[in-house]
Amino acid sequence: MERKPFMMMASAPALFVGLVAALSVTAVIAEAANPHPHPHPEELEQQHQLLLGQEVLDSGRARGCSYRVTIKTSCRSPRLTRDAVALSFGDAYNNQVYAPRLDDPGSRTFERCSTDTYDIAGPCGYGICYLYLWRDGPDGWIPEWVEVYDPYYGRYLTFYYGSPIPSGVWYGFNNCRRINTNATTTTATSEAVTASHDE
Repeated sequence: MERKPFMMMASAPALFVGLVAALSVTAVIAEAANPHPHPHPEELEQQHQLLLGQEVLDSGRARGCSYRVTIKTSCRSPRLTRDAVALSFGDAYNNQVYAPRLDDPGSRTFERCSTDTYDIAGPCGYGICYLYLWRDGPDGWIPEWVEVYDPYYGRYLTFYYGSPIPSGVWYGFNNCRRINTNATTTTATSEAVTASHDE
């Protein structure tokens, strides 16, 4: 009779271990019955958009394209300019082409009423939808328009300015449809920028 309480106490841990084992087996059976739980439709769409965006970014990085850019300087602009001028354009998938310095006072670049043409190398995109100019300097250079050949669509796009642009900020147009991705921007500097100047 003295051993019965001892046996009852010994059976409590055994019951606990048995209960844990039974719950584990039930969890394994439930997981085997539904090995791939279905996510919410919104989660599926978000995953699809992220995969599409990454696929576009990866293919854009793998290929290189050449962009012909023509910049017309306004007839209201100063006769000559010492302003630093940069250009950035790209698509909605963060394929960005960046030309840090297009100005060259020694070659009469951006004279009043003139056009300057550049061939700029960068990542291939999926339709140019934004373009920004950056100007910094004392002269107040005024662009009339910027024309870019878009190799994806096989056409020229023209962005009209026609008025003074602020100094020290990116200023331009953004017609991109917003894409929800967390991908990083691919930036290519214009390694070999060739310029021609026409009056």
